[in-house]
Amino acid sequence: MTKSYVSSFLFLIIFVLIETAILSQIAIIPAMPDLVLLCSIYFAVNNGSVPGEITGFGSGLLVDFLSGSPFGLNCLVRTVIGYAAGFLKRMLNLKSFLVTFLLGFTGTILKALLIGLTSFFFPNMINTYNIFSMVFLCELLENSLLCPFMFKFLDCFSSFLILTDKY
Repeated sequence: MTKSYVSSFLFLIIFVLIETAILSQIAIIPAMPDLVLLCSIYFAVNNGSVPGEITGFGSGLLVDFLSGSPFGLNCLVRTVIGYAAGFLKRMLNLKSFLVTFLLGFTGTILKALLIGLTSFFFPNMINTYNIFSMVFLCELLENSLLCPFMFKFLDCFSSFLILTDKY
């Protein structure tokens, strides 16, 4: 169990660094794909709600440290997404392109809705998504299309990342 959490956090750190050091420097794409969100969804769907919320919180903490958003915003959003995605454990065929595409699509929509809901309570502190803007639509498309490939890539390391049930 500890091996899975440590491996998950190492992967999250790697993908946070890829997002902040490499993808943020590419000027030709209007929005940056959220690889850390996709990793959190992968961990949650494969391991369940509690591990999903733990890795969601950890990924949110990493993103909060490296972003300009109010501290705790990404922790809250990704914890909720991780917990919700964990309910889908063993219910979906994760080998299907369409299913993983829809997981990326739904996770991105849920992220935008949760940030919008949080901004209702803190209107001057949080930048929200305009769901009809080109930036959001590009991020939605990027996350949706990258999700199946991220799941395939992370499946290569499933022995380290997926908890095994002992009962």
